[in-house]
Amino acid sequence: MKANSSDRPVIRPLPVIDRARQVTDALADYVEDARLQAGDRLPAERELMAALAVGRSTIREAIRHFQALGVIETRKGSGTYLLKPVSRATIHMPLSFDAAHLRDALLQTLEVRRGIECEAGMVAARRRSAKDLVVIEEKLNEMERVHLEKGTSGPEDLAFHLAVYDATHNPLFRQLLEQMRETFERFWEHPFDRQDFARRSFPFHRTLFNAIAAGDAEAARAETLKILDIVEEDIKEMSK
Repeated sequence: MKANSSDRPVIRPLPVIDRARQVTDALADYVEDARLQAGDRLPAERELMAALAVGRSTIREAIRHFQALGVIETRKGSGTYLLKPVSRATIHMPLSFDAAHLRDALLQTLEVRRGIECEAGMVAARRRSAKDLVVIEEKLNEMERVHLEKGTSGPEDLAFHLAVYDATHNPLFRQLLEQMRETFERFWEHPFDRQDFARRSFPFHRTLFNAIAAGDAEAARAETLKILDIVEEDIKEMSK
């Protein structure tokens, strides 16, 4: 007996590929095909816009992605330069998980955050330079200012954690966050439409900074866990 055609699985149309991702892939291919090496200059922004038929904002988003990965740098008045050779295979680390509900997605991502952020805090405490401490404290002060003014400070909170990652002097920490940015940013976008999500963790960012400044790796780990434990508690409570 033949199966009813209506019972067959539906082949769905392919999604539209993200334009910034297309530009990133095209740039990676160009670097590889042109055999560019560290120190070589990339084409100018206007040239990339014309060649790839995309707008300035798309080019800049792709450039920011490369900068976050630590493979290029933009020198004011000079141009954009390659810091290390790349290929399409080295730029993306596709990640996916099967979580039908926001609660499950956040809890799964939190497990990964614990491993990465606890280690980053400990490494930063051991390796941070005086310059790193200035940057981290600047980000912390801005986070505290916005938090006290608005009662929330998502982007500033993220910037603080990125500064801690940079203080490890291990580019893989920031690269991992960049690869998982879309998933991680759910924590800074008011999950469950609650402006007070993880608000109780606010004071522990200052104590985390103090631990890093003191070079106390174990204290940095403990303060990071306090922040993430509150995040977990709020996920479970606010998703009821």
